[in-house]
Amino acid sequence: MIDSGALIDLSISEAASALRHGETTSLALTQAMLARIKQTEATLQAYATVRADLALAAAERADRELAAGRDRGPLHGIPIGVKDNCYTKGIRTEVGSKVLEGFVPDFDSTVVQKLYAAGAVLIGKTRCHEWSCGGSEPPTRSPWDLSRFPGGSSIGSGVALASRSAFGTIGSDTGGSIRIPASINNLVGMKATYGRVSAFGVLPLAWSLDHVGPLTRTVLDNAHMLGAIAGHDPKDANSARVDVPDFAADIAGGLRGARIGIDREYFLYPGVVDSVRAVTIAVINELADLGAEIIEVSIPELELTRETLTTIRMVESASYHRQQIREKGHLYSPGTRATLEIGQVVLGTEYVAALRARERYRSAMKALFRRENLMALISPTIPVPAPLLADVWKPREDMDNGETPTDGFVHHVYPANLSGQPAISAPAGFSPAGLPIGYQLMGRPFDEATLYRIAYAYEQAHDWHKRQPPQVYD
Repeated sequence: MIDSGALIDLSISEAASALRHGETTSLALTQAMLARIKQTEATLQAYATVRADLALAAAERADRELAAGRDRGPLHGIPIGVKDNCYTKGIRTEVGSKVLEGFVPDFDSTVVQKLYAAGAVLIGKTRCHEWSCGGSEPPTRSPWDLSRFPGGSSIGSGVALASRSAFGTIGSDTGGSIRIPASINNLVGMKATYGRVSAFGVLPLAWSLDHVGPLTRTVLDNAHMLGAIAGHDPKDANSARVDVPDFAADIAGGLRGARIGIDREYFLYPGVVDSVRAVTIAVINELADLGAEIIEVSIPELELTRETLTTIRMVESASYHRQQIREKGHLYSPGTRATLEIGQVVLGTEYVAALRARERYRSAMKALFRRENLMALISPTIPVPAPLLADVWKPREDMDNGETPTDGFVHHVYPANLSGQPAISAPAGFSPAGLPIGYQLMGRPFDEATLYRIAYAYEQAHDWHKRQPPQVYD
């Protein structure tokens, strides 16, 4: 049997193999995660809710099923954390807000239903920014450096995974909130194609931009998780009627003939700091050495993305919260309320113009991928390593240029949310200060498998994903 202290460092794939070879049990894996949560939560606070009783019962059930020969797949018996904006029957779902304090849903979100169907053990609900919009500061801290910003809004999902208190987690991504915590925490985060994963039962931020997806420590693990949660859902009007492939089937297929584009003017613009620029260029060169063809491209329409997405998000968020703010506005934190209300003053003509701009941008991206026969676009995930928390939450009027260090994050991640294309962030290296840096691949609609194949090839050539955060807790 594997020593209990070594269990927390296993990947999902390694833990799944150990379960099937009798080297551990789901109960042992779950107990190891619960012990890790007890060890780390006082400092890191990655979880909003942990139901140890339910998790242990689920683990025992998984062990019985596996012993009886009922194998539900790679996630069977694996402890997984889920962002606290996903409905969980019988378990509190508060999305970081006093508005929903004590709320217990009477049904599960589709993503949670699919995790249960795959035999996963729900270890807990991970913390997020209030209503997933970043208007408030959760108490969650980074295991890489307690003074640094740990990501948002799927903040707890990233920290739980990095600190080894979950084997995989679920996040949501409206403007980068899976990929940003993945980059900051040395993880793999996939925002799949819009509609690939059902958002039914997930509290929305902006319904035409919201995505639900997995965070993991390895590319293969991520492919397994996406395979478990993807698929058409008649309860979600935006769910795509597209077959779900085996995302891991050709993951080791190599890069010979892969065409990967880079728009250096946009993605390596002056706001990208030297350490991130150097690491990204090293990834590009490595992919070329592995057989990929790097194509220089220019996409002027990328300049549309920030203003366009911001307008759409503001209006859709304001629409969802309008009545609730009227009735319970005093329960919102001031920053969150201001963020959600601003869309009420956006003119309908401006919203329609933004929708039209989104279609122009989507058409331009589709034409580019077809014209250049691209498999992916590559970029840094975000232009800087994790900034200091003190700077992130400093009032804008106290900043030299009126912007916080995280304002520039969206420059690289908004494009994939606006187009709905799949995008993955994976470990690329570290800054001189030892902070993780991620790179991003944006791909063709419903071709997540190719992004996994590219990212897996790079991962196999390096061991960045194996590096652990400092032991900053007892």
